[in-house]
Amino acid sequence: MNLQHRWAEANPWLGTGPIPVEPYISPAYYEKEKEKIFKRVWLCVAREAEVPQPGDYKVKRIAAGDTSAIIVRGKDGKVRAFHNMCSHRGNTVVTETGEETYGASRAGVMTCRFHGWVYGADGALKQVPQEGRFFACFDKADNGLAPIHCDIWQGFVFINLAAQPEESLMSFLGGYADHVAGYDFSALTYHYHYHTMLNCNWKVAHDAFAEAYHVDTIHAGSFPNTFSSGIQNVKLMGPHRTCAVCLTLGANPTPIGTLAAEKARGSLTLRAAESRLPPTINPDRRSDFAFELSVLFPNTLVHVSDGIWFTHQFWPVAHNQTLWEGRYYVQTPQTHSARWALEQAIILQRNAWLEDTATMEDTHRAMQSGAKQVQFLQDDEILIRHGAAVVDQYVQA
Repeated sequence: MNLQHRWAEANPWLGTGPIPVEPYISPAYYEKEKEKIFKRVWLCVAREAEVPQPGDYKVKRIAAGDTSAIIVRGKDGKVRAFHNMCSHRGNTVVTETGEETYGASRAGVMTCRFHGWVYGADGALKQVPQEGRFFACFDKADNGLAPIHCDIWQGFVFINLAAQPEESLMSFLGGYADHVAGYDFSALTYHYHYHTMLNCNWKVAHDAFAEAYHVDTIHAGSFPNTFSSGIQNVKLMGPHRTCAVCLTLGANPTPIGTLAAEKARGSLTLRAAESRLPPTINPDRRSDFAFELSVLFPNTLVHVSDGIWFTHQFWPVAHNQTLWEGRYYVQTPQTHSARWALEQAIILQRNAWLEDTATMEDTHRAMQSGAKQVQFLQDDEILIRHGAAVVDQYVQA
């Protein structure tokens, strides 16, 4: 095997030629993505812990699905999802305050502010002011909130906007679910959340995080000589994909980084004292393993490491605009020194994410010039090549 081209040799169906720029800048292609992908496949929209009590809800705008979704926990403890649209005259039931809106109703009801129609956490229409003035065609029992198919895996809440999903969530996840099944996401709940709106296509944002080739250049300030440029253990699992990102052994951490690592596990730049990873992740127990970089199709990156996991999500708003959300989860600190160590780690991580996002708008702007029609990928950019192929398969289906 040619180690320079090992991933291409292992996946010859993906080819080795350049990939086109057009799908990144075309409004028409984006409209097809909306119809063929975001309105038809399972989308990760929340953590179950975000709606912990009956009556708790989260509203998530999904521009690529032309809707916003209410994710709410019912009095029976079940998490459900509904379109955020009143059955009366179409107003949003929960008034949105941004791309995500959180709230709680211990009575387990949600009231449309327009005319006061009241819905239960199970979606049923509970009360209609002046109900007697409506006509025989109106039946309150038939006019609850419009449901959205909803399912949960490993504490992640998924929805499917199709009238009838083409497959179950577990079928959609396939081998990806098996690959990370042993990782205990629920053990790490202390988290940091960042988001910003980017003037770029969602795939431009996705691709910037889906390879390690850029680390030595973009992250020369935050992570100098920290991660080796190569990726390991690449696995392509249907529309999903994963690989391992590795540390540069023998690199000298900063004194403050060394001190923080002694207080809490919060940084990816230093090796963990022991491995609590399931056997499917870093299966050969490489000593230089840093974290697993996995892509959950279409728009979620899930990274796991010892005592750390984090996500990136890329929500299309238009063909040239994307909401990026980053969440970083660690163990809840028990001491002030541990809290300090985690703050130090997340500031370093935040700086790295700022370095990543700083490239995206420039990339999209340059692509729109039309000066170049294709992108050339090297072998370690296999996740990007696979992603482009999968998106196009869905769009052309």
